[in-house]
Amino acid sequence: MADLPDVPTLLDAAVEALGGSSREGQQTMADAVAAAVERREHLVVQAGTGTGKSLAYLVPAIRRAMVSKTTVVISTATIALQNQLIDRDLPRLAAALAPLLPREPTFAVLKGRRNYLCRNRLQAGTDEEAEGAELFDPRQLSSLGRQVARLHEWAEDTLTGDRDELVPGVGDLAWRQVSVGGNECMGARVCSFGQECFAEFAREAAAGVDVVVTNHAMLSIDMTQGHHLLPEHDTIMIDEAHELVDRATSVATGALSERAVTTAAKRAARLVEPGISERLTECADGLALMFTEVPEGRLDHIDEGLAGAVAAVRDAAAACVTAIGPNPGELDPDTASDRKLALAALEEVREAAVRILESYEPPLRDRTEVVWLTKALSRAPALNVAPLGVGGLLREKLFGDRTVVLTSATLTLGGDFTALARQWGLGREVAREEADRAAGRPLEPVGVPAPTKDGDDGNDGPHRAEGEPRWRGLDVGSPFDHARSGILYVARHLPKPGRDGLSEDYLDEIAGLIEASDGRALGLFSSMRAAQQAAEELRERLDQPILCQGEDSTGQLVRRFTEDERSCLFGTLSLWQGVDVPGPSLQLVIVDRIPFPRPDDPLASARQRAVSAHGGNGFLAVSATHAALLLAQGTGRLLRSTDDRGVIAVLDPRLATAGYGGFLRSSLPPYWGTADPEVARSALRRLAEKARAEEGENVA
Repeated sequence: MADLPDVPTLLDAAVEALGGSSREGQQTMADAVAAAVERREHLVVQAGTGTGKSLAYLVPAIRRAMVSKTTVVISTATIALQNQLIDRDLPRLAAALAPLLPREPTFAVLKGRRNYLCRNRLQAGTDEEAEGAELFDPRQLSSLGRQVARLHEWAEDTLTGDRDELVPGVGDLAWRQVSVGGNECMGARVCSFGQECFAEFAREAAAGVDVVVTNHAMLSIDMTQGHHLLPEHDTIMIDEAHELVDRATSVATGALSERAVTTAAKRAARLVEPGISERLTECADGLALMFTEVPEGRLDHIDEGLAGAVAAVRDAAAACVTAIGPNPGELDPDTASDRKLALAALEEVREAAVRILESYEPPLRDRTEVVWLTKALSRAPALNVAPLGVGGLLREKLFGDRTVVLTSATLTLGGDFTALARQWGLGREVAREEADRAAGRPLEPVGVPAPTKDGDDGNDGPHRAEGEPRWRGLDVGSPFDHARSGILYVARHLPKPGRDGLSEDYLDEIAGLIEASDGRALGLFSSMRAAQQAAEELRERLDQPILCQGEDSTGQLVRRFTEDERSCLFGTLSLWQGVDVPGPSLQLVIVDRIPFPRPDDPLASARQRAVSAHGGNGFLAVSATHAALLLAQGTGRLLRSTDDRGVIAVLDPRLATAGYGGFLRSSLPPYWGTADPEVARSALRRLAEKARAEEGENVA
């Protein structure tokens, strides 16, 4: 296999076969990925939109799989990219490379077990969790019944059982009635439907292929469970790497609610003496009572009543587990299923209770986890616990024994990779260390907090953890000429954004920009309330159609926005990262305010405080980094092809006036900048006139 064509040859063949053109950034990235894999060295690559980064890592990945005869894993954050790789990129690439390779490359997609329909669960019927749905919304149960009935019909036709193939989809509560998590599955050997299991089919399909495509959540679960879910591999490519920390944190977050405890008690009641399970039910009632007396938000201290309720849940759940006892060996499938479901639910609430109580044992400065209470009209109250950082987990479980390539269009924040590298648990960049050695300079610490069981989240403190993985960073740029294609307009003359919605000055500014652009605007707002306010008030003032997130599915809204060039689309977080509309339908991106995390965000505020407590700049390491990442993602909606032109209008004057503004601006591509509103509006008028003229020519 050593005589396989090299990566440049394979890349040229792929680009030619797929009808593309050679791109310098793509070639540079592919060479760097190949070199990193050869040296068994971690690589971080920023590749701007239009670079063609998918091919730049897929070609080296396929060659590595052929040479080493091992699987290479590709991990993505979004379903859209995962589907693009499996349904379009990999089939075409495999066919293009087949003539140059000993055989056609093989690939498969692998998701968590919860993503596949479980035939055994389908037969078992509605879960206890669903039986309580009517307590929160009397209409929910009937809707749930209709969705579950539809799932039963779909089960007769589906070949994969993959939730993503069910269109339109169903709610999470309905899906949970027909699926199981990995900790709830009794195993194919015991299950009556083991030979018909969709999840097992997917795992079998992924065994031995050259490339497996998965997602960051599945990757995080695989890490925490010790590499038991994904096929054996020594190389992984992580696309959309800017999402990795959030997805890993989500997987590592535990929750304790009355509903979860009640469900565990009902499952246990089938297997233990009534008095034992009833004790747990009583604990659920006690927990719910305490929730009514505790305010929502981060809980730096836990009062005696709530601590007692959580401890009671912990002890009652443990008693149920003890009563169920060790696995007695051979069981009939129904009993085995009941036992597995009960133990999974019991362990989940017991572990969450243990983590919550243990999180308060160290002094506030040294804590590694944060606890907060959520209350919402649509969901039952829940006590949540999450790690302050996942750097330690990633350092040990991800970077420890694999070569990892991390890539995205937005990875350099404040001008370099340091912010995200720290959050991932990476150590010194090789190039910097080599430069220091060559110059005879002492190797300075990289500046991470003292080691904790969950690692760090990045700061400027004095400690350098031992064994930090070394890595190389590379920014291959973008094929876009940002300075000629886009204007970054900062409305420096506006007042600072307030807390009581959009002021009249902001609405006037938005209206003027949209009138100049004749629609064609994507409004990215910091809250749904602001987006809805802008949509409602500007519909009375403007002729251009205004669509607002929440009025239809996001996919339908984006489709309508794309098709009607004069329309505008307003929305919040998912639009900051999920819109890809090249062409004249999008020539103006409006950002109402710098997207800092909310001051009352429990996890962000706790992380910021922890960084500051260890001598770092908590605001810069957490809030400003969060804002820079989102701002880069959101403004990146403007230029999606080399022919795109337009204006990014940031209404928040702090981007120009605040001390941290330079850090945020340096996280963006080098757009041509202005603070003059008339310059921005004049550019938009010219673009609108050109778009109307071209539309007239096309009609003629």
